[in-house]
Amino acid sequence: MLESLNQSATSFSLRARKEVGDTDGRVLTERMFKHLQKWFVTHFLGHSRRRARLVSKDGRCNIEFGNVEAQSRLIFFVDIWTTVLDLKWRYKMTIFITAFLGSWFFFGLLWYAVAYIHKDLPEFHPSANHTPCVEHINGLTSAFLFSLETQVTIGYGFRCVTEQCGTAIFLLIFQSILGVIINSFMCGAILAKISRPKKRAKTITFSKNAVISKRGGKLCLLIRVANLRKSLLIGSHIYGKLLKTTITPEGETIILDQININFVVDAGNENLFFISPLTIYHVIDHTSPFFHMAAETLPQQDFELVVFLDGTVESTSATCQVRTSYVPEEVLWGYRFAPMVSKTKEGKYRVDFHNFSKTVEVETPHCAMCLYNEKDAQARMKRGYDNPNFILSEVSETDDTKM
Repeated sequence: MLESLNQSATSFSLRARKEVGDTDGRVLTERMFKHLQKWFVTHFLGHSRRRARLVSKDGRCNIEFGNVEAQSRLIFFVDIWTTVLDLKWRYKMTIFITAFLGSWFFFGLLWYAVAYIHKDLPEFHPSANHTPCVEHINGLTSAFLFSLETQVTIGYGFRCVTEQCGTAIFLLIFQSILGVIINSFMCGAILAKISRPKKRAKTITFSKNAVISKRGGKLCLLIRVANLRKSLLIGSHIYGKLLKTTITPEGETIILDQININFVVDAGNENLFFISPLTIYHVIDHTSPFFHMAAETLPQQDFELVVFLDGTVESTSATCQVRTSYVPEEVLWGYRFAPMVSKTKEGKYRVDFHNFSKTVEVETPHCAMCLYNEKDAQARMKRGYDNPNFILSEVSETDDTKM
C-alpha cells in the first residue's frame, strides 16, 4: 500500500511538472509571438508609415505634380533662369558643355559655308592674288578652330578675317556678341548655384526627436536646433505647421490641413542669438492642437509637424530656410534633452554634440488636460473650494415651545 501511494505521488508530481512545463512553454511562446509581432510592426509597418511624410528629415519636399497641361510646362522655359538653377548638377553640366560645344560647332559650320561660297577652300584652286574672307581656313576642322578662337577671344593670330567679305565681318560680330551672352549666362548660373544659401542650410541641424515634458510648470513640446558654424544667422525666426487630415463641419475632407504652431525660446522667437544650440518649445495649452492628445494615444495619431527656421546669412546677406519634420513615432512623451553646454577650466564654453539628440526620461503628466485640471484643483483648494477636510454636520432642531 505504501508503494502504491509512492507511485501515485510520483505520477502526480510528474503530471504537475509536465503541466507547469506546458504552461511555461505557452507563456514563452506567447512572449516570443508578441515580440515578433512588435518587431514586425516596428520594422515594416512603421517604416511604411514614416515614408508617408510631406517633408523629409533633411528638408526635401516629398510631393509630385500630376496631369500638368503642356502649356503650363512651357512656363518653366519662360523662367529659364530659375529652371537652370533648380537643375541637378549632372544636368546643369550637360547643358553647360552642350551650350559651348554646340555654339562652336554651329558657327564653325557657318564659317565653313562662308569659305565655301567665296571659294576660299583648296579644292577650288584659288589664284595667287585671291583674297579669302578668312585666312587659312582649309576645311571643316580649321573652320571649327577659328570659331573656337573667335568666341573665347584666344586670338592666336594665324587665322583672321579680312575686309574682303561683309558677310564674314557681320558673322564675326554676331558670334562675339552671342558668345558673351552664353558666357555670362552659363558662368552666372554656375556661380549662383554654388553660392545658393541652400548649402548654408546644411549646417543647421535639428534634433532627431521631439520631446514632451514640463517646462516652467507648463507642458511643452521641445525641439533642439543647432548652428554648426560660428557665423550667425541674422534675424532668425522659428515657426511650425501641423499637417493633418481634417473634416470640416460641412463634411469636406481636407488633406494636409495646416495649423500654425508657435515655437518660442526664453528670449522670444525672433532675432535669435544663434551662437549655441537652442531648445525651442511650444506650450501645450487650450489653444494647442496637442491639448487633447495623451501619452497613450500619441502613437495612434496621424499628423506631421513641420518646423521652419528662416534667417539671413551673415557673410552673403542671402536669406535661407531650414526645415524638418516629425511624425508621431518621433515625438517622445515624458522625456527632456540632456544638457550639452558646459564651461571649461580655461573659461571657455564647450558644446558637446554627443548629447545633441540624447534624451532623459522625466516624470511627466500623461496628458495636458490632467495637468491643467490638477492645477485648477490646487487653486480651488487654496481658495477654500472643495476642501476635503470640511465636514458638514447636520443639527436637528427641536421645538420646545408648547402652546
